[in-house]
Amino acid sequence: MPKGCEEGILKGMYKLSSTKSTDKKVTLQAQLFGSGAILNEVLRAQQILADDYGVGCDVWSVTSYSEMAREARSVHRVNNLHPGKTPEKSYLETVLEGIEGPFISSSDNVRLVADQIREWVPGDYVVLGTDGFGRSDTREQLRRHFEIDAESVAFATLNAISKHCNFDKGRLPKALKDLEIDPEKVDPLYA
Repeated sequence: MPKGCEEGILKGMYKLSSTKSTDKKVTLQAQLFGSGAILNEVLRAQQILADDYGVGCDVWSVTSYSEMAREARSVHRVNNLHPGKTPEKSYLETVLEGIEGPFISSSDNVRLVADQIREWVPGDYVVLGTDGFGRSDTREQLRRHFEIDAESVAFATLNAISKHCNFDKGRLPKALKDLEIDPEKVDPLYA
């Protein structure tokens, strides 16, 4: 267990690693959320982004989207029922305070699991998940099929930052090719 993350493990997430952008045009620090076994893919995406695109990002290990959502709803309820008091902040709001994002979540779960916290994420939030029909294959193939592998996380990040800073959108078609992502593939939701 990394030192200093005990509270984050219990409350739902903690920052695991950071890289800095070497592309001076990229002014935002992307935030990548990974949970469970998919965390290794998110860390690999961080490395791809740094090495191939000069894009820095923080990786957060998410131990429980549900725990963060429950606690945030509870804090929201308390604030609503005590309008005369200074509003409290949930753990999620506290750890993400001042961070612009974009925020990209990848999970072996359906998108709805990570989407529970959308209300409290302070910027654009892209959720990747395994929505679609049940399948049987290797983890590697399933992650590619559902577009939650490192390459898909890296592309989702590049696409998100191109909307908010000076990452050249014209580089996205080449990124698709370099990352071996087929833009004409059938949507995994229906495949």
